[in-house]
Amino acid sequence: MILVTGGAGFIGSNLVAALVARGEPVVVSDWLGAAGKWRNLGRHAPDQIIAPEDLDDFLAGHPPVEMLFHLGAVSETTAVDGDAVWRANVALSQRLWRWCTGRSVRLVYASSAATYGDGAAGFEDDASPAHLATLRPLNLYGWSKHAFDCWVARQLHHGEARPPQWAGLKFFNVYGPNEYHKGSMISVVKVKHDEIVAGGRPLLFRADRPGLADGAQARDFIWIDDVVAVLLWLLDTPRAQGLFNVGTGQARSYLDLAHAVCAAAGVAPEVDFIDMPERLRGQYQSFTEARIERLRAAGFNGQFTTLEAGIARYVQGFLRQPDPYR
Repeated sequence: MILVTGGAGFIGSNLVAALVARGEPVVVSDWLGAAGKWRNLGRHAPDQIIAPEDLDDFLAGHPPVEMLFHLGAVSETTAVDGDAVWRANVALSQRLWRWCTGRSVRLVYASSAATYGDGAAGFEDDASPAHLATLRPLNLYGWSKHAFDCWVARQLHHGEARPPQWAGLKFFNVYGPNEYHKGSMISVVKVKHDEIVAGGRPLLFRADRPGLADGAQARDFIWIDDVVAVLLWLLDTPRAQGLFNVGTGQARSYLDLAHAVCAAAGVAPEVDFIDMPERLRGQYQSFTEARIERLRAAGFNGQFTTLEAGIARYVQGFLRQPDPYR
């Protein structure tokens, strides 16, 4: 079986959909809650759902897991409860690493581009302890993901036992269907579309850095199907392992994104600018761009969807449909 933590979440449910379509037995560890998150799995129910608090007991029963995709996490970049974030994002990840090592189970875990902080040290997915020590995440979430990356790097550096295949994935800005439960962490694409549907223009933050034009803040936006393609490639390629960026390799501006949403929604490409909220100042990444040479060198040769094409698929194929779920 394939075990997916966070399998009812955004990336997790899209992965589960692909695994179920391939006929793989899938077990999900996640909470469904009472706010309709079950709809993320509505068209592709897994074989079993394990509550996260029951995961350790489930694993103690020695289930026949072939591969563990560890995607569950406290993912809010505005999270402030350091103890809760550490338990969910670091301590649990360490336990799963050790369990996979002891049981010879392959492991893929979610890291994040938030580990790169303001990008001053670049976006090189170098897994060495020396390089990781140069990174300065801007928020608790990014730091927790970085802390686990560093722990893995120390395990490898000291020659400790490891899973037969391991991969840490630094996801950049992913967008697509089944993200509707994410609240303030929902993608900018969905937010801009909602603003248009409400009858307004897309709103963008004014730049908070000298010399940067309003709307010129840029991120590496990646369509969810391309992320799933990388995950499935790892499942099919046991020899591939390491720390990898998962982005397109091309940063695009927020103004580009807003114009693409306008085009997909059939409205004029006009935007309004607003001041950046105080709570985001000093924690806002004005530029991210994945270096994907290591991913390519490991053998992934999939082509990444352009921002315009991905947004058109999302808006027209999901957001403008009566049922927007995958």
